[in-house]
Amino acid sequence: WWGEYNRPIAADKFAEIFSRMQGFLQGKDVFVQDCFAGAQPEYRLPVRIVSEYAWHSLFARNMFILPQNRDEYRQHVPDFTVIVVPSFKAYEPIDSTRTGTFIVMDFEQRLCLIGGTAYAGEIKKSVFTALNYLLPLQGVMSMHCSANMSDNGDTALFFGLSGTGKTTLSADPTRGLIGDDEHGWSDEGVFNIEDGCYAKVIQLSPSAEPEIYAASHRFGTVLENVVYDPVTRQIDLDDDRLTENTRSSYPLEYIANAVPNKMGGHPNHILLLTCDAQGVMPPIARLTPDQALYHFISGYTSKVGGTEAGVGAQPEITFSTCFGAPFMVHHPWVYAEL
Repeated sequence: WWGEYNRPIAADKFAEIFSRMQGFLQGKDVFVQDCFAGAQPEYRLPVRIVSEYAWHSLFARNMFILPQNRDEYRQHVPDFTVIVVPSFKAYEPIDSTRTGTFIVMDFEQRLCLIGGTAYAGEIKKSVFTALNYLLPLQGVMSMHCSANMSDNGDTALFFGLSGTGKTTLSADPTRGLIGDDEHGWSDEGVFNIEDGCYAKVIQLSPSAEPEIYAASHRFGTVLENVVYDPVTRQIDLDDDRLTENTRSSYPLEYIANAVPNKMGGHPNHILLLTCDAQGVMPPIARLTPDQALYHFISGYTSKVGGTEAGVGAQPEITFSTCFGAPFMVHHPWVYAEL
């Protein structure tokens, strides 16, 4: 389903980009991580991440589910591969791309190529896009949401665009964290697709968000676009000179109350988060099933400055289908019916 964000590319153009990218990497060292996406074993996708930069490889280790022993590594055969080469750019007149930056996917080859950008979020969202295609074919709803649950198994989902509060609201110290961004909903319940968190940390407060703040200062955490003092090596989470979209990538286990198996029961509460730039929505509203379905499909919200390309300091009204239109491959009704 081709919407506002995704565009088709000819198979021969994809092949040409792939061929030139392989030539570009000839004789260079690359970093490879074999991992999985999907905490529920029946729907787990073996993934391989090939990256030009070492920190992208660490990002993949933080964000995805790692094999637990040598046998799992030896038996790992990737069903989906992502190749990330930020210093390789497309040539628009030849490659039929809009800019030198590209994220192109071939579902038949189960291959994604990323070039012209070092933004690590493209890695996780490429795998998520693949699962947004594969999981519904197995009767599983893929969701751009965070999830947590209480001690008695009361599960809650938080849908919303990037920067609307999914990570913050799900990191409740009184509830177990299932995941902060991407989930599947099967007949058995909710499961996390990842094994890490990718939190926006601009002006992060140790008092308001202590769990995320502490995790962002731990060894092994990847800080992206964060300014630091080159002498003292102290980070400044209030400095937005590079971008407002400063990020912290850390393993889920860095959150003390994380649910070990990254799975929960069927949700008792579903919250649709919206950045209401015009104030047309009430602060909180209980929706009927039909109203919830309508709002889920329409996805009224705003693009938040710093998390979307071309967006300034002020939010811009948008309608993002399923609160994740760029990643939804099937027609919106496929996800709505699930």
